[in-house]
Amino acid sequence: MSVVVSAFEASSTDALVRMWRAGFEHGVGIVDPHPLADQIEFFLSEIVPRHQVRVAWEADRLVGFMASSAESVSQLYVHVDHLGQGIGSMFVRLAQAESSGSLWLFTLARNQRACRFYEHHGFTVAARGFVDFWQLEDVRYVWTA
Repeated sequence: MSVVVSAFEASSTDALVRMWRAGFEHGVGIVDPHPLADQIEFFLSEIVPRHQVRVAWEADRLVGFMASSAESVSQLYVHVDHLGQGIGSMFVRLAQAESSGSLWLFTLARNQRACRFYEHHGFTVAARGFVDFWQLEDVRYVWTA
């Protein structure tokens, strides 16, 4: 089945945030303690206004999303049942093509699959830090055309 990318529409918010949360928990191996309503509010008030948000659909099933700008990738998540099928790669190539010539992003170091994925797509480690809320190390990646 083919995957179609389209602009985010508010009607898919609940499915998107649930998929985002499941992807985060799967990748990092911890349970997100935020109430779902808070995460939805954060997505609508902080992510959507500041980024171009695109969603990937396989038939009528949401299978991924990316929030990006010409300078950064804020969020990139693929449904856990669709990992390794090229959806994330499609999103990264799209972000790279629409970039200003470079991109930056953060991921948690514990998410080794994400780290390998970004490195495979030409991102390099620019800095390492620590996220107090999660009590976990993060990694800042950069990519230059």
